Amino acid sequence: MKKAPALEEKKVVSVSLLGGFALEVDGATLTDDVNRSLKLWSVLAYLTLHRDRAVPQSEFIELFWPDDHSANPANALKTLLYRIRAMLEPLFGTETQPILSKRGAYIWNPAVECVLDVDHFEELCRLGGDARRSREERIDSYREAVALYKGDLLPKLSHQMWLVPLSVRYHAAYIAAVKDFAGLLEEKGLYDEMHQVCARAGDLDNLDEGLHTLIVRALLRQGKDAAALEHYEKATDLLYRNLGVRPSEELRALYKEIMATEKTLETDLGVIMNDLREAAARPGAFVCEYGFFKEAYRLEVRRAVRSGTCVHLCLITVSLPDGGMPSLKALSVTMDQLLEVLVNSLRRGDVVSKFSGAQYVIMLPAANFEDSNMVMDRVVRAFYQQHRRSFLKLTVRVRELELN
Repeated sequence: MKKAPALEEKKVVSVSLLGGFALEVDGATLTDDVNRSLKLWSVLAYLTLHRDRAVPQSEFIELFWPDDHSANPANALKTLLYRIRAMLEPLFGTETQPILSKRGAYIWNPAVECVLDVDHFEELCRLGGDARRSREERIDSYREAVALYKGDLLPKLSHQMWLVPLSVRYHAAYIAAVKDFAGLLEEKGLYDEMHQVCARAGDLDNLDEGLHTLIVRALLRQGKDAAALEHYEKATDLLYRNLGVRPSEELRALYKEIMATEKTLETDLGVIMNDLREAAARPGAFVCEYGFFKEAYRLEVRRAVRSGTCVHLCLITVSLPDGGMPSLKALSVTMDQLLEVLVNSLRRGDVVSKFSGAQYVIMLPAANFEDSNMVMDRVVRAFYQQHRRSFLKLTVRVRELELN
């Protein structure tokens, strides 16, 4: 009795699309480093990505010969597929045809199992993001996923319009996986690996602020304050030059943390500008110590000499009705109340400082004598309207600055 013939083992081809095109069958490999036309690699990649269906001839022509005015684009497609089969023959032999023709369409041979790295990558990302699994299991899945992502989808074919949505999809999945993975590594205290993973992702997407934030944090957690500061400066400059955006609150918070531990010079002009902007945004008059008031006085005098404008100095004194000094308790409360009225009643360009325990000195730029007196009368009225029970007296003196 004759033995039944042994079933032929099913061919399995591993297809890599991330970072470049490669096919591997039984240890033999073919990559897109081979000098072939980009259209050839495009058609082959399209077939592997759509291996579960028959791709109509018209679909290929529409995608790869849209502006071809030749008499027979279908013939050009047949010629190209002949070249692809010839290129694949050393891997599959003459008995196995990886690409079949089927009623005006082409299909990847169902008898040849096609395993794509992008499918495995997406599954690993899914497992890594599954919060029901243990942290260690998720870390292992993410670690394998980011190692598998050797680069964006088919970079040599990145100009192909049909490829763009897929490339964006896998790139976004990779960046999201890296960020989630980094959070898990940070929880475990694996800061060096966290830095390496994020830095590699940053090489692929150097305008993602979230990655830069994670890199700075990883360096900071390792005690590498100088390196963290250097990366912060490079990242913020890069983002501003390319996107016109300033650092987020999260990234700025890390910068402040660096500066708190790394005693160095302030180098981020954006931080300085932000501090100045916050001060300038305060409503009402500008309140300062008397030492600073004197410097502002000198600056205002110089400006007035140059512009020809006048500046008036006002002194407001709190006293008892008979001119005596109030008690410290009453004076303290009244001085606080008066300062609030001054800030709310004066312009943002006006400057206020405490001259003594019972006096405020006020500088009113670009105001004439009449206007200055009207302003101070308004301050006094506002004070008594708000504090009708006050028995203390406010005395005002107004004088134009001497510019000589």
